[in-house]
Amino acid sequence: MSSIIKFHSSMLSLHSSSSTCSLKSSVLPKKSLSFSSCCHFNNPFRNSNFVMENQSFSVLSASKSQDGAVIQDSSFQGSESFFRSVLASMEAVYLNKNPTAKAILELVHSADGDQICYDHFAFRTFGVNGHGVDSMSKFFLDFGYKRREELRFPAKKLKAFWFSPPKVSTSYRGSGVNGPLPRIFISELLVDQLSPEAQDVIKKYTDISRCGKEYAALASAFGSLTWEKPSYSEFQQLARESEYAAWTLVNGYVLNHVTISTHRLRSNLRSIRILNQFIEENGFNLNSEGGILKVSPDSLLLQSSTVADSTSFEFSDGITEAVPCSYIEFAERLVLPQYKDLPTQEVEEFHRRDGFEVGNADKIFESTSKDQLTRRAA
Repeated sequence: MSSIIKFHSSMLSLHSSSSTCSLKSSVLPKKSLSFSSCCHFNNPFRNSNFVMENQSFSVLSASKSQDGAVIQDSSFQGSESFFRSVLASMEAVYLNKNPTAKAILELVHSADGDQICYDHFAFRTFGVNGHGVDSMSKFFLDFGYKRREELRFPAKKLKAFWFSPPKVSTSYRGSGVNGPLPRIFISELLVDQLSPEAQDVIKKYTDISRCGKEYAALASAFGSLTWEKPSYSEFQQLARESEYAAWTLVNGYVLNHVTISTHRLRSNLRSIRILNQFIEENGFNLNSEGGILKVSPDSLLLQSSTVADSTSFEFSDGITEAVPCSYIEFAERLVLPQYKDLPTQEVEEFHRRDGFEVGNADKIFESTSKDQLTRRAA
């Protein structure tokens, strides 16, 4: 519990913005989008009204039996409003740095209605000196998430775990972080499989970070690195060997992407194929690696994503260059075969395909690759 106490005490005096993210679409009726705070990058809690509440909510973690019944398997005590405020701060940093994600959320919101649900949040980490999956997952595990399957990506020298959300006792019917809690997907670079030179660069900065790994979620909520800025030559050295490594060196624990749950939309955009067409018609480029639509072998998990935005980054040696930041993903989870005859209005999330797929995720990772960014620039 010591790490929770430290984290909470760090956050008690902070304030999260509740200002409105509003980006107008030139092609659709103008509506304001209110997901969560849109904050200044250096301090996402500035000018806020995040107040720590004394009320404590009981939250239940749910899993499924073979017949799909929901089973209570654990509980946690904590402030749900606090937890969602942290998610909102992570989201705010992400939206502030990634105009494409903000624009697409506004676009979908204008066309579909008030409710957009997130399928999952994804983070990248360095698998060295305690800075890997465990550094970020501890925050979610403490609040009732459950670790599920491991995924391996040998060619990229990565592994990942996904985490299922707790079943909350309070009723959240809003959009984004105020809707159903998202799954969490956390990957880590298997640093010991890189060249000695690349390992030295990564270990240099994770050593500088020291106890920063204990505050990965806090770093994500602030959009801050837990190590010092690297030099441009070190960034280039990692980029030549691992795009993932270079991305993580300059972005740290910030959200790599959020994912819209398309089947929870209300219009015909609930079909990911229609949504993909809609997004491209409005001038956004989708990740083409392995095809625009990534389909799992069982054909029940359909995914696509945009190409990452880029942002200017000033390196420690004074050089300023564009580096890839984040992107937005879309996922449609189809109904499992045993529930195919269930009336549409009775279908719930546990009736649908759960989990993740290595083949899909491997191609989604390419959203931040030089090949995809170059294609978009062209």
